[in-house]
Amino acid sequence: MAKADFYETLGVTRSATDKDLKSAFRRLAMKFHPDKNPDDADAERRFKEVNEAYETLKDPQKRAAYDQFGHAAFEGGGGGFNGGFGGGGGFSDIFEDIFGEMMGGGRQRRSSGGRERGGDLRYNMEISLEEAFTGKTAQIRVPTSIQCDECTGSGAKPGSSPTTCATCGGSGRVRASQGFFSVERTCPTCHGRGETITDPCKKCSGQGRVTEERSLSVNIPAGIEDGTRIRLAGEGEAGLRSGPAGDLYIFLSVKPHQFFQRDGADLYCNVPVSMTTAALGGQFDVVTLDGAKTRVKVPEGTQTGRQFRLKSKGMPVLRSSQMGDLYIQISIETPQKLTRRQRELLEEFESISSHENNPESHGFFSKMRHFFDTLSD
Repeated sequence: MAKADFYETLGVTRSATDKDLKSAFRRLAMKFHPDKNPDDADAERRFKEVNEAYETLKDPQKRAAYDQFGHAAFEGGGGGFNGGFGGGGGFSDIFEDIFGEMMGGGRQRRSSGGRERGGDLRYNMEISLEEAFTGKTAQIRVPTSIQCDECTGSGAKPGSSPTTCATCGGSGRVRASQGFFSVERTCPTCHGRGETITDPCKKCSGQGRVTEERSLSVNIPAGIEDGTRIRLAGEGEAGLRSGPAGDLYIFLSVKPHQFFQRDGADLYCNVPVSMTTAALGGQFDVVTLDGAKTRVKVPEGTQTGRQFRLKSKGMPVLRSSQMGDLYIQISIETPQKLTRRQRELLEEFESISSHENNPESHGFFSKMRHFFDTLSD
């Protein structure tokens, strides 16, 4: 029976990104996991196929070989990389140096004994501006892979242990001859781990880890900014075969606030005041993020756009005792839905007004008339 195409097994296209591959693998692995499908031979077979496909395609070097030669790239005979295991030196060392760098150092994630570092995880968290002001300790639940307690991460059935790979002798690499060249590649039998498991653990199917939701406590410091990334070392996916765990990255976003806009440690607030308050002068109270009330005095003749600075009433500076400032920007509100008496009073005010009462508008229109007069000359 012909082996299924790895891309079709994962349900992705050949142009799929690493993120697409990982997402498809997680979805299918959870669907066909033996724990969710006890005594289901077909689900167990699909689970193994999904694992094999992902293990091949997630490695850039193995994926490149598969894209070019298909399954033949990992078989002892036929086309692609075939035969010639062993040997060393010559052009293969040059190829290893070049392709090792280009492919992102495929062997760096693995260590002796088949151990492989777990993947990093991302968690998106949204907090309010008030929480960013005071800081908080948040409890989050993260679905991740943890070490299998049945086999203590070895992947082998309790009472047994992995054996040294007979194909590569435990090195995880084999040399394949093609024409005049000898190219080193990942061992197709053990997939670079240097060990094979003949009797896999039933709980984790030989992976050495299982999927579980964990509860974690995350400290959000006061003054944290939108887009900040918090790294929790070792809280990512468990490594394969007792390998080191990856990291968890918390990406923070701060929700827009109803009244305040933030720029670094400074806050800005647009406050509408009545036309009469702006003309005659007055005052109003502003409630700041620390819960305190601050009185703002509006001088007589205040114009739209004028700012008042409230020192140290902004956001705390991250990991510092300093505070930003709060800037109050005035917006003059024009009266609406006037009564007949109000209209009469405003019309009377307009009739006795002079250019000195509205110097900005008078100056603007005078300059505009002058501009158009020069165009007509």
